[in-house]
Amino acid sequence: MKDGRVLEISRGKALRNYVIRRMLLMLPTLLGITVATFAICQFVPGGPIDQIRLQLAGGGAGEAGVSGRGERIQLSIPEDQMKILKEYYGFDMPVYIRYGRWVGNLARLDLGDSFRYTMPVREIITQRLPVSIFYGIVTTVLTYIVCIPLGILKALRHRALLDNITSFFIFIGYAIPGYALGAVMLVFFAVKRDWFPLGGFCGENFASLSNMGKALDIAHHAVLPLICYMVGSFAVMTMLMKNSLMENMGADYVKTALAKGLSWRRAVFVHALRNSLIPIATSFGHNISLILTGSVLIERVFNIKGIGLLVYESIVSRDYPVVLGMIVIGSVLMLLGNLLSDLCVAFVDPRVRFE
Repeated sequence: MKDGRVLEISRGKALRNYVIRRMLLMLPTLLGITVATFAICQFVPGGPIDQIRLQLAGGGAGEAGVSGRGERIQLSIPEDQMKILKEYYGFDMPVYIRYGRWVGNLARLDLGDSFRYTMPVREIITQRLPVSIFYGIVTTVLTYIVCIPLGILKALRHRALLDNITSFFIFIGYAIPGYALGAVMLVFFAVKRDWFPLGGFCGENFASLSNMGKALDIAHHAVLPLICYMVGSFAVMTMLMKNSLMENMGADYVKTALAKGLSWRRAVFVHALRNSLIPIATSFGHNISLILTGSVLIERVFNIKGIGLLVYESIVSRDYPVVLGMIVIGSVLMLLGNLLSDLCVAFVDPRVRFE
Protein backbone atom coordinates (compact mmCIF):
# COMPACT_ATOMS: atom_id res chain seq x y z
CA MET A 1 0.00 0.00 0.00
CA LYS A 2 2.81 2.39 0.92
CA ASP A 3 4.75 1.62 -2.26
CA GLY A 4 1.62 2.29 -4.33
CA ARG A 5 1.11 5.62 -2.58
CA VAL A 6 4.73 6.62 -3.25
CA LEU A 7 4.38 5.60 -6.89
CA GLU A 8 1.20 7.68 -7.23
CA ILE A 9 2.86 10.75 -5.70
CA SER A 10 5.90 10.31 -7.94
CA ARG A 11 3.70 10.08 -11.04
CA GLY A 12 1.79 13.18 -9.94
CA LYS A 13 5.03 15.17 -9.57
CA ALA A 14 6.24 13.96 -12.96
CA LEU A 15 2.95 15.03 -14.52
CA ARG A 16 3.17 18.45 -12.92
CA ASN A 17 6.75 18.97 -14.07
CA TYR A 18 5.84 17.81 -17.57
CA VAL A 19 2.96 20.28 -17.82
CA ILE A 20 5.17 23.11 -16.55
CA ARG A 21 7.87 22.30 -19.12
CA ARG A 22 5.35 22.21 -21.94
CA MET A 23 3.81 25.51 -20.85
CA LEU A 24 7.24 27.15 -20.80
CA LEU A 25 8.01 25.80 -24.28
CA MET A 26 4.76 27.35 -25.55
CA LEU A 27 6.02 30.86 -24.85
CA PRO A 28 8.78 31.01 -27.52
CA THR A 29 6.52 29.19 -29.98
CA LEU A 30 3.73 31.70 -29.43
CA LEU A 31 6.20 34.57 -29.66
CA GLY A 32 7.42 33.31 -33.03
CA ILE A 33 3.84 33.02 -34.28
CA THR A 34 3.05 36.59 -33.23
CA VAL A 35 6.19 37.94 -34.97
CA ALA A 36 5.38 36.17 -38.24
CA THR A 37 1.68 37.04 -38.31
CA PHE A 38 2.22 40.67 -37.29
CA ALA A 39 4.86 41.15 -40.00
CA ILE A 40 2.63 39.59 -42.66
CA CYS A 41 -0.34 41.77 -41.71
CA GLN A 42 1.79 44.92 -41.77
CA PHE A 43 3.20 44.37 -45.25
CA VAL A 44 0.16 42.89 -46.99
CA PRO A 45 -1.40 45.52 -49.29
CA GLY A 46 -5.00 46.62 -48.96
CA GLY A 47 -4.91 48.00 -45.42
CA PRO A 48 -7.29 50.58 -43.97
CA ILE A 49 -5.57 53.51 -45.70
CA ASP A 50 -5.70 51.73 -49.05
CA GLN A 51 -9.39 51.11 -48.52
CA ILE A 52 -9.93 54.78 -47.79
CA ARG A 53 -8.18 55.52 -51.08
CA LEU A 54 -10.66 53.27 -52.88
CA GLN A 55 -13.57 55.03 -51.18
CA LEU A 56 -12.16 58.37 -52.28
CA ALA A 57 -11.80 56.96 -55.76
CA GLY A 58 -15.52 56.32 -55.81
CA GLY A 59 -16.17 59.88 -54.66
CA GLY A 60 -13.86 61.42 -57.25
CA ALA A 61 -11.47 63.12 -54.80
CA GLY A 62 -7.70 63.41 -55.08
CA GLU A 63 -5.34 62.84 -57.96
CA ALA A 64 -5.99 60.28 -60.66
CA GLY A 65 -4.43 56.82 -60.81
CA VAL A 66 -4.89 53.67 -62.89
CA SER A 67 -6.79 50.59 -61.66
CA GLY A 68 -6.02 46.96 -62.44
CA ARG A 69 -8.48 47.09 -65.35
CA GLY A 70 -6.83 50.14 -66.86
CA GLU A 71 -9.51 52.51 -65.60
CA ARG A 72 -8.54 55.82 -64.11
CA ILE A 73 -9.42 56.13 -60.41
CA GLN A 74 -8.63 58.65 -57.71
CA LEU A 75 -6.02 57.29 -55.32
CA SER A 76 -4.28 60.30 -53.80
CA ILE A 77 -4.93 61.58 -50.26
CA PRO A 78 -3.76 65.05 -49.22
CA GLU A 79 -0.52 65.00 -47.27
CA ASP A 80 -1.97 66.49 -44.07
CA GLN A 81 -4.84 63.99 -44.04
CA MET A 82 -2.44 61.15 -44.75
CA LYS A 83 -0.40 62.16 -41.71
CA ILE A 84 -3.52 62.16 -39.52
CA LEU A 85 -4.55 58.73 -40.82
CA LYS A 86 -1.10 57.25 -40.17
CA GLU A 87 -1.12 58.61 -36.63
CA TYR A 88 -4.65 57.26 -36.05
CA TYR A 89 -3.78 53.75 -37.24
CA GLY A 90 -0.27 53.84 -35.73
CA PHE A 91 1.50 53.57 -39.09
CA ASP A 92 3.67 56.59 -38.33
CA MET A 93 5.87 54.45 -36.06
CA PRO A 94 8.42 51.80 -37.08
CA VAL A 95 7.22 48.22 -37.30
CA TYR A 96 9.17 47.02 -34.26
CA ILE A 97 7.65 49.75 -32.07
CA ARG A 98 4.16 48.88 -33.26
CA TYR A 99 4.87 45.22 -32.57
CA GLY A 100 6.17 46.01 -29.07
CA ARG A 101 3.07 48.01 -28.23
CA TRP A 102 0.81 45.32 -29.61
CA VAL A 103 2.54 42.58 -27.59
CA GLY A 104 2.40 44.80 -24.49
CA ASN A 105 -1.35 45.26 -24.94
CA LEU A 106 -1.68 41.55 -25.66
CA ALA A 107 -0.04 40.73 -22.33
CA ARG A 108 -2.85 42.75 -20.69
CA LEU A 109 -5.42 40.80 -22.75
CA ASP A 110 -6.08 43.90 -24.84
CA LEU A 111 -6.47 42.88 -28.49
CA GLY A 112 -6.90 46.44 -29.73
CA ASP A 113 -9.78 48.07 -31.59
CA SER A 114 -11.30 46.86 -34.83
CA PHE A 115 -10.77 49.03 -37.91
CA ARG A 116 -14.12 47.97 -39.34
CA TYR A 117 -16.39 47.93 -36.30
CA THR A 118 -14.53 50.66 -34.32
CA MET A 119 -14.93 48.74 -31.09
CA PRO A 120 -12.66 46.52 -28.99
CA VAL A 121 -11.76 43.25 -30.66
CA ARG A 122 -12.37 41.37 -27.41
CA GLU A 123 -16.01 42.53 -27.38
CA ILE A 124 -16.52 41.49 -31.01
CA ILE A 125 -15.10 38.03 -30.38
CA THR A 126 -17.16 37.70 -27.19
CA GLN A 127 -20.34 38.44 -29.15
CA ARG A 128 -19.61 35.79 -31.77
CA LEU A 129 -18.16 33.20 -29.40
CA PRO A 130 -21.38 31.57 -28.09
CA VAL A 131 -22.47 30.60 -31.60
CA SER A 132 -19.18 28.88 -32.44
CA ILE A 133 -19.02 27.20 -29.03
CA PHE A 134 -22.53 25.82 -29.51
CA TYR A 135 -21.76 24.28 -32.91
CA GLY A 136 -18.32 23.12 -31.83
CA ILE A 137 -19.44 21.34 -28.66
CA VAL A 138 -22.52 19.75 -30.24
CA THR A 139 -20.50 18.58 -33.25
CA THR A 140 -17.75 17.10 -31.07
CA VAL A 141 -20.17 15.33 -28.72
CA LEU A 142 -22.26 13.88 -31.55
CA THR A 143 -19.18 12.78 -33.45
CA TYR A 144 -17.72 10.84 -30.52
CA ILE A 145 -21.08 9.43 -29.41
CA VAL A 146 -21.88 8.09 -32.89
CA CYS A 147 -18.50 7.34 -34.44
CA ILE A 148 -16.87 5.32 -31.66
CA PRO A 149 -19.75 2.81 -31.24
CA LEU A 150 -20.23 2.66 -35.02
CA GLY A 151 -16.53 2.01 -35.58
CA ILE A 152 -16.58 -0.76 -32.97
CA LEU A 153 -19.66 -2.31 -34.58
CA LYS A 154 -18.09 -2.16 -38.04
CA ALA A 155 -14.93 -3.85 -36.74
CA LEU A 156 -16.92 -6.64 -35.11
CA ARG A 157 -19.10 -7.07 -38.24
CA HIS A 158 -16.34 -6.63 -40.79
CA ARG A 159 -17.50 -7.27 -44.38
CA ALA A 160 -21.02 -7.97 -43.21
CA LEU A 161 -24.02 -6.21 -44.77
CA LEU A 162 -24.09 -3.50 -42.10
CA ASP A 163 -20.39 -2.78 -42.59
CA ASN A 164 -20.74 -2.51 -46.39
CA ILE A 165 -23.79 -0.23 -46.26
CA THR A 166 -22.33 2.13 -43.68
CA SER A 167 -18.98 2.22 -45.52
CA PHE A 168 -20.77 3.31 -48.70
CA PHE A 169 -22.35 6.32 -47.00
CA ILE A 170 -19.20 7.09 -45.02
CA PHE A 171 -17.01 7.28 -48.13
CA ILE A 172 -19.58 9.45 -49.91
CA GLY A 173 -19.62 11.79 -46.94
CA TYR A 174 -15.83 11.89 -46.86
CA ALA A 175 -15.63 12.76 -50.56
CA ILE A 176 -18.06 15.70 -50.33
CA PRO A 177 -16.80 18.90 -48.65
CA GLY A 178 -19.04 20.18 -45.88
CA TYR A 179 -19.65 23.57 -47.49
CA ALA A 180 -20.55 21.97 -50.84
CA LEU A 181 -23.00 19.63 -49.13
CA GLY A 182 -24.45 22.65 -47.31
CA ALA A 183 -25.11 24.49 -50.57
CA VAL A 184 -26.87 21.45 -52.02
CA MET A 185 -28.99 20.90 -48.90
CA LEU A 186 -29.99 24.56 -48.83
CA VAL A 187 -31.32 24.28 -52.38
CA PHE A 188 -33.29 21.07 -51.81
CA PHE A 189 -34.41 21.31 -48.18
CA ALA A 190 -34.66 25.07 -47.64
CA VAL A 191 -35.57 26.55 -51.02
CA LYS A 192 -37.56 23.79 -52.74
CA ARG A 193 -39.03 21.93 -49.75
CA ASP A 194 -39.03 24.76 -47.20
CA TRP A 195 -38.33 22.28 -44.42
CA PHE A 196 -35.49 24.31 -42.90
CA PRO A 197 -34.60 28.00 -42.81
CA LEU A 198 -32.14 29.44 -45.31
CA GLY A 199 -29.57 30.24 -42.65
CA GLY A 200 -28.77 32.11 -39.50
CA PHE A 201 -28.45 30.94 -35.93
CA CYS A 202 -32.06 31.70 -34.96
CA GLY A 203 -35.26 33.22 -36.36
CA GLU A 204 -36.28 36.87 -36.44
CA ASN A 205 -38.90 36.35 -33.71
CA PHE A 206 -36.43 34.61 -31.40
CA ALA A 207 -36.70 37.21 -28.61
CA SER A 208 -40.50 36.78 -28.33
CA LEU A 209 -40.40 32.98 -27.97
CA SER A 210 -40.53 30.99 -24.76
CA ASN A 211 -37.52 29.10 -23.48
CA MET A 212 -38.72 25.89 -25.09
CA GLY A 213 -39.54 27.76 -28.27
CA LYS A 214 -36.05 29.28 -28.35
CA ALA A 215 -34.45 25.86 -27.95
CA LEU A 216 -36.58 24.40 -30.75
CA ASP A 217 -35.85 27.39 -32.99
CA ILE A 218 -32.08 27.02 -32.51
CA ALA A 219 -32.33 23.26 -33.10
CA HIS A 220 -34.36 23.86 -36.29
CA HIS A 221 -31.73 26.23 -37.63
CA ALA A 222 -28.85 23.94 -36.56
CA VAL A 223 -29.86 20.71 -38.33
CA LEU A 224 -28.30 21.40 -41.73
CA PRO A 225 -25.13 23.12 -40.43
CA LEU A 226 -24.47 20.30 -37.96
CA ILE A 227 -24.70 17.74 -40.76
CA CYS A 228 -22.09 19.72 -42.70
CA TYR A 229 -19.85 20.05 -39.65
CA MET A 230 -20.02 16.32 -38.94
CA VAL A 231 -19.72 14.88 -42.43
CA GLY A 232 -15.93 15.04 -42.68
CA SER A 233 -14.95 14.19 -39.11
CA PHE A 234 -17.68 11.54 -38.98
CA ALA A 235 -16.06 9.52 -41.75
CA VAL A 236 -12.50 9.94 -40.45
CA MET A 237 -13.35 9.11 -36.83
CA THR A 238 -15.46 6.05 -37.70
CA MET A 239 -12.88 4.48 -39.98
CA LEU A 240 -10.06 5.33 -37.56
CA MET A 241 -11.90 3.55 -34.76
CA LYS A 242 -12.70 0.55 -36.94
CA ASN A 243 -9.21 0.08 -38.37
CA SER A 244 -7.53 0.58 -35.01
CA LEU A 245 -9.73 -2.00 -33.30
CA MET A 246 -9.30 -4.52 -36.11
CA GLU A 247 -5.54 -4.15 -35.92
CA ASN A 248 -5.53 -4.75 -32.17
CA MET A 249 -7.96 -7.67 -32.45
CA GLY A 250 -5.40 -9.43 -34.64
CA ALA A 251 -2.46 -8.58 -32.40
CA ASP A 252 -0.45 -11.28 -30.64
CA TYR A 253 -1.39 -10.18 -27.14
CA VAL A 254 -5.10 -10.74 -27.90
CA LYS A 255 -4.40 -14.17 -29.35
CA THR A 256 -2.31 -15.01 -26.29
CA ALA A 257 -5.10 -13.87 -23.97
CA LEU A 258 -7.61 -16.05 -25.84
CA ALA A 259 -5.22 -19.03 -25.72
CA LYS A 260 -4.94 -18.66 -21.94
CA GLY A 261 -8.70 -19.02 -21.58
CA LEU A 262 -9.80 -15.35 -21.48
CA SER A 263 -13.24 -14.86 -22.95
CA TRP A 264 -13.48 -13.27 -26.40
CA ARG A 265 -15.66 -10.43 -25.12
CA ARG A 266 -13.21 -9.53 -22.36
CA ALA A 267 -10.19 -9.80 -24.66
CA VAL A 268 -11.78 -7.41 -27.17
CA PHE A 269 -13.63 -4.91 -24.98
CA VAL A 270 -11.07 -4.68 -22.18
CA HIS A 271 -7.66 -5.18 -23.78
CA ALA A 272 -8.02 -4.47 -27.51
CA LEU A 273 -10.50 -1.61 -27.14
CA ARG A 274 -8.35 0.37 -24.74
CA ASN A 275 -5.35 0.25 -27.06
CA SER A 276 -7.61 1.12 -29.97
CA LEU A 277 -8.63 4.37 -28.29
CA ILE A 278 -5.06 5.71 -28.42
CA PRO A 279 -5.39 7.14 -31.99
CA ILE A 280 -8.72 8.68 -30.97
CA ALA A 281 -7.12 10.27 -27.92
CA THR A 282 -4.38 11.90 -30.01
CA SER A 283 -6.96 13.98 -31.89
CA PHE A 284 -9.11 14.88 -28.89
CA GLY A 285 -7.13 17.96 -27.85
CA HIS A 286 -7.14 19.41 -31.35
CA ASN A 287 -10.92 19.70 -31.19
CA ILE A 288 -10.56 22.61 -28.75
CA SER A 289 -9.44 24.95 -31.50
CA LEU A 290 -12.15 23.62 -33.82
CA ILE A 291 -14.80 24.24 -31.16
CA LEU A 292 -14.00 27.95 -31.08
CA THR A 293 -12.85 28.74 -34.61
CA GLY A 294 -15.54 26.77 -36.41
CA SER A 295 -15.60 26.51 -40.21
CA VAL A 296 -15.26 29.64 -42.31
CA LEU A 297 -16.94 28.21 -45.41
CA ILE A 298 -19.83 26.50 -43.61
CA GLU A 299 -20.64 29.65 -41.65
CA ARG A 300 -20.42 31.59 -44.91
CA VAL A 301 -22.87 29.26 -46.66
CA PHE A 302 -25.42 29.33 -43.83
CA ASN A 303 -24.76 32.96 -42.83
CA ILE A 304 -24.01 31.95 -39.25
CA LYS A 305 -22.46 34.85 -37.38
CA GLY A 306 -19.76 32.87 -35.63
CA ILE A 307 -16.02 33.15 -35.32
CA GLY A 308 -15.37 31.59 -38.71
CA LEU A 309 -17.46 34.17 -40.56
CA LEU A 310 -15.88 36.93 -38.49
CA VAL A 311 -12.39 35.82 -39.58
CA TYR A 312 -13.50 35.69 -43.22
CA GLU A 313 -15.01 39.15 -43.13
CA SER A 314 -11.97 40.55 -41.31
CA ILE A 315 -9.57 39.14 -43.90
CA VAL A 316 -11.63 40.52 -46.77
CA SER A 317 -11.89 43.97 -45.17
CA ARG A 318 -8.24 43.89 -43.95
CA ASP A 319 -9.33 44.32 -40.35
CA TYR A 320 -5.89 43.44 -38.98
CA PRO A 321 -6.60 43.73 -35.23
CA VAL A 322 -9.38 41.13 -35.49
CA VAL A 323 -7.25 38.85 -37.69
CA LEU A 324 -4.28 39.09 -35.33
CA GLY A 325 -6.49 38.54 -32.29
CA MET A 326 -8.03 35.39 -33.76
CA ILE A 327 -4.63 34.06 -34.86
CA VAL A 328 -3.28 34.50 -31.34
CA ILE A 329 -6.34 32.85 -29.77
CA GLY A 330 -6.23 30.01 -32.29
CA SER A 331 -2.50 29.49 -31.71
CA VAL A 332 -2.93 29.33 -27.94
CA LEU A 333 -5.77 26.84 -28.31
CA MET A 334 -3.72 24.74 -30.72
CA LEU A 335 -0.79 24.58 -28.31
CA LEU A 336 -3.07 23.75 -25.39
CA GLY A 337 -4.82 21.17 -27.55
CA ASN A 338 -1.51 19.45 -28.30
CA LEU A 339 -0.78 19.28 -24.58
CA LEU A 340 -4.25 17.92 -23.85
CA SER A 341 -3.87 15.30 -26.57
CA ASP A 342 -0.61 14.10 -25.02
CA LEU A 343 -2.26 13.89 -21.60
CA CYS A 344 -5.18 11.94 -23.07
CA VAL A 345 -2.78 9.47 -24.67
CA ALA A 346 -0.96 9.06 -21.36
CA PHE A 347 -4.28 8.40 -19.63
CA VAL A 348 -5.30 5.73 -22.16
CA ASP A 349 -1.85 4.19 -22.61
CA PRO A 350 -0.19 3.30 -19.26
CA ARG A 351 3.14 2.73 -21.04
CA VAL A 352 3.58 6.50 -21.49
CA ARG A 353 5.84 8.12 -18.91
CA PHE A 354 6.35 11.83 -18.21
CA GLU A 355 10.03 11.66 -17.30
